[in-house]
Amino acid sequence: MPARTRSRARIRPLLAAVALCGSLAACSAGAASAPRAAEDAKPAENPAKVTVVSPAAGRTVTVTATGGALTVVKVVDADGGVLAGRTGAGGASWVSDRKAAPGTSYRVEATARTAGGKETTTRSTFTTPEATRVNKVTLAPGKDTTVGVGQPLSIVFDRPVTHKAEVERQLKVTTSNGTVGSWGWLKDWSGNDRVDWRPKEYWKPGTKITLDATLNGTDSGGGWFVRDYRTGFTVAGAAQVVKVDLDRKKLVLERDGRPLRTIPVSGGTPGGDKRSWRGTAVLMAKEGTINMNSETVGLGDAYDKMVDFSMRLTWSGMYAHAAPWNAAHFGRANRSSGCIGMSDGDAAWFYGQVRAGDPFEIRGADTKGTVAEGNGYGAWNTSWEQWKAKSALA
Repeated sequence: MPARTRSRARIRPLLAAVALCGSLAACSAGAASAPRAAEDAKPAENPAKVTVVSPAAGRTVTVTATGGALTVVKVVDADGGVLAGRTGAGGASWVSDRKAAPGTSYRVEATARTAGGKETTTRSTFTTPEATRVNKVTLAPGKDTTVGVGQPLSIVFDRPVTHKAEVERQLKVTTSNGTVGSWGWLKDWSGNDRVDWRPKEYWKPGTKITLDATLNGTDSGGGWFVRDYRTGFTVAGAAQVVKVDLDRKKLVLERDGRPLRTIPVSGGTPGGDKRSWRGTAVLMAKEGTINMNSETVGLGDAYDKMVDFSMRLTWSGMYAHAAPWNAAHFGRANRSSGCIGMSDGDAAWFYGQVRAGDPFEIRGADTKGTVAEGNGYGAWNTSWEQWKAKSALA
């Protein structure tokens, strides 16, 4: 009996110890779960805030994000045209590559993501005011035409261009063979602003040229452009140059450096207003049979007649053409009213051989002077260094 009593006595302290350990374990577990409860109670992450800065016409579109980073930005006009842009470092802002055009509605959709991965998409629209004045352009040569080696790319503006550098930045010329060239600003014969792109030397035969004029949304200073322009042309596969010697009263058509034919001619009458121009004039157009009236070029009533095989060289009225009334003077004397005349037969052959863009290199002791840059295409009468200096970005 006494032995059993001692055994029970030993069990009671052991149970007490077990109970104590259980109590301590319960306390310890409760303390460990406290941080998780606090974490669960943390407030939800706020979404990023996206702001679209609606610009006036002629300014870039800006989208910003606060409390997150921009992941996608789409700006589309009413016609579905996309206004592309770039996101800055860190995704805090996005700026369009191009400016907003006047009188255009845009739809913006921007998505931003927080550091915790929460995404927010914002949609908005804005419309820029209509342009009060619109500037338009006339491009030469015509689209998809084939021209001679002297033809420049020429843009004449309807309204003044005072922001020449801004406009020139939007004009991109691409050639099939990396031709070196430059823009040059000048006054067209009409008095309008004009910019021409000419290569350093005559084009290489077969060159393909493309112009991308991304002018939509650009302020010229005299009016807004409300569209882009794209055109392209090809240089003929043979290099033709017309050499005109008014002192010797002849012209020679050369093709790839070889003479094809020598033609006796009669140039402008020496000693007065009927003299011809010298320098390089580019064949502007083959106009066929036209009426020539001396009053249109300030020569009174000297002539008024229909003229065959007319090839325009300047805006001021110098042509190469058939002049059968001057037959006695071909190769002998200059007796025209400023043009380069030849026989019907020679004119018919010559007209069939040349094309717009062929350069006429004219020399002569008694002439009116050198063909001006804006009087047709006189850019070749300027040195390369002088021409480059005419760029607004020089």
